[in-house]
Amino acid sequence: MKLLVTGFGGQLGYDVAWQGVQQGLDVHGIGRRDLDITKEQEVYQYIRQVKPDAIIHCAAYTAVDQAESDKETCWNVNVEGTKYLVNVAKEFNMKFMYVSSDYVFDGKGEKKIVETDPPCPKSYYGLTKYEGEKAVQSMLQEYFIVRTSWVFGINGNNFTKKMLHLAKSREEVEIVGDQIGSPTYTHDLAKLLISMVQTDKYGIYHATNEGFCSWAEFAEEIFKQANCNVQVRVVSSEDYPVNAVRPKNARLSKEKLKSNGFKSLPTWQDALERYLSMLVKKEK
Repeated sequence: MKLLVTGFGGQLGYDVAWQGVQQGLDVHGIGRRDLDITKEQEVYQYIRQVKPDAIIHCAAYTAVDQAESDKETCWNVNVEGTKYLVNVAKEFNMKFMYVSSDYVFDGKGEKKIVETDPPCPKSYYGLTKYEGEKAVQSMLQEYFIVRTSWVFGINGNNFTKKMLHLAKSREEVEIVGDQIGSPTYTHDLAKLLISMVQTDKYGIYHATNEGFCSWAEFAEEIFKQANCNVQVRVVSSEDYPVNAVRPKNARLSKEKLKSNGFKSLPTWQDALERYLSMLVKKEK
């Protein structure tokens, strides 16, 4: 299979491309320097030239707070860019996988969110990811939409790296404790996406590492596993004002993943342990 992976410069796209190569696929990983997905003609010409069998669309505008003021750029990348890619995939009968987010939901309540629950985004970023989903669904009969949350990987910045950086200069940090979700290691998620795209089990899925925690609990586990003597002071979302509303409930149910025969990802604690070990190796 020849696979095109967008967002190669980001956390997930990088790992998806790497995992594809590991599984023997002919992978073309592209970032912003290779292709501006907001330019329709360029998208068409590039993909027509590469002629992949499948596209895994990981590229996205993910600066959640900045999106509230930079709406045009966010829309062009997350919505228009997705439409352009889907158009070409449809014309040449390519498989298409769209990576989406827990931000498409309003984050209310405490129940697990299933794939059929109606999206109701509360941030502009979340709105554009939902509009991207709708574009995929309206333009294709068969597709993969995979929603995930709280990703961390080797390539790029993330919460774990930020905590490790703060640990060098602080003895205490304030972290939100009323937002609940699943930290997700891009290495694990990438393996699943590569396996999934080689099947015909189309549909909408939720995919994260197993288990739930708050950001504060995630930080505590990071410091514990990294042997950092840093205290976590738990605060509420209201005590930590930001431009974009974060979902307080990001408990994504993965039952559909399991019912379709896909293997569950390891626990987030196990994923974190392997990730920290990988960071140590990278620094040597």
